[in-house]
Amino acid sequence: MGVFDGLKTRFDRLFAEASAGDGRAHAAALRDALLEGKVALGTMRDALAASERELAAERKQLEDAERRGRLAAQVPDAETVTVAERFAARHRARINVLQRKLPVQHDELALAEHEVAEMAAQLREARTSAGGQRSADAAWRDIEAAGGSRPEADADGEFLKARADRAAHDAAVEAQLAYLKKRLGKE
Repeated sequence: MGVFDGLKTRFDRLFAEASAGDGRAHAAALRDALLEGKVALGTMRDALAASERELAAERKQLEDAERRGRLAAQVPDAETVTVAERFAARHRARINVLQRKLPVQHDELALAEHEVAEMAAQLREARTSAGGQRSADAAWRDIEAAGGSRPEADADGEFLKARADRAAHDAAVEAQLAYLKKRLGKE
């Protein structure tokens, strides 16, 4: 499995898990995948550069083998001509393979760069959408650090403490009303 295949598998797994997880965990996974993707891009660029250097070296060796073959033919040395032709054939075959390999490496690199750019955009979006929640959480932490308390929310999103305070207030109002009715009724 090549670098690109591993990167693609990681991205596919991350996208599949994105819908099931919470925002912060997804953002953390995106960040990790993005870092891994950037490393993979570096590896892919290095491999591409190595293939380009190898192609240049093969072309140089082919030129040398062909030149030696021509020189050997001028000196009537059949054995050297045969060896030079064998080496030239090997270098041509290798050049042919590298010439087919390089466009594929370029295409894989372009795909990986696109995937990493998409991942970076998703991470920015995840951080932006989580930013509001993070700033609210930070504000509550500051309030709690100052001695305040954070109300707990129920499933409907209502704050339990506020509901309890409202119930206590309603009970106090009812008690006051009952007291006043009783008092006015006695007078």
